Amino acid sequence: MRITKKRYLQGFALAVIFLAILRAFIPEIANTDKKLPENQDVTDTASAKPVIIVAPKYTNQPSRFFQSDGSLTKNPIYSVPHFGNTFPDQNDVQMESAKRFGVSPVADRTDAEKRMTELVYIGANPYYHVDPLRNSIPYLVPRAAILLQDIGRNFFDSLQIKNIPLNKVIVTSVLRSKADVKRLQNHNSNATDNSCHLYGTTFDICYNRYKTVEDPDGAPRHNVRNDTLKWVLSEVLRDLREDQRCLVKYEVKQGCFHITVK
Repeated sequence: MRITKKRYLQGFALAVIFLAILRAFIPEIANTDKKLPENQDVTDTASAKPVIIVAPKYTNQPSRFFQSDGSLTKNPIYSVPHFGNTFPDQNDVQMESAKRFGVSPVADRTDAEKRMTELVYIGANPYYHVDPLRNSIPYLVPRAAILLQDIGRNFFDSLQIKNIPLNKVIVTSVLRSKADVKRLQNHNSNATDNSCHLYGTTFDICYNRYKTVEDPDGAPRHNVRNDTLKWVLSEVLRDLREDQRCLVKYEVKQGCFHITVK
């Protein structure tokens, strides 16, 4: 409906009259600010009381990073009791989450390129390394991309507080097209027609390889045993799983953690 000038003015006048009546019956509605003392000029800042910022009180809890003498605290590595029991989420369980949060399966790579409004590129990130992908493409739904970055970042944090040289986790598989699955089935019995990887919610992180973070201007970093890094990574994944962020399956033959976002 077109609003004419006459109707606009009539509406404005009615609004002013309504507010005037409301203020007459409820005067405090217009006095939300604290009144100034008498004879105090609102522009007189010299007589105003200064704002005092109180420093936060710090507790006497021990630091996670430093001991009382200033030396670094080395937090222990606990790992998890049993990888299979801690990460038991089978394909049928992960599939429910994949269908809920994922895209409809892509037919091939050309079809995947048309889904860029639903998927985000994850091929380059400072917190993890993506292997050369032969049977998948580096795209995930935003929810899964955030989870993957949080895994990499939390892994960095855990390594640092345990005084272990930084290493990146390695992503070995991401979004698969139906054509990728068919090709992968020729040499991987775990690749099913109804793979969670089809939905862009799922990725694999290998637990037997890591990428050392090197200082280009510094001395070479000493190598860390893969088992040590695997134990730290398992702690990170367990915590995120317990926080209801993801579902995780420990893959023995493939040497990876199969992860789907929740």
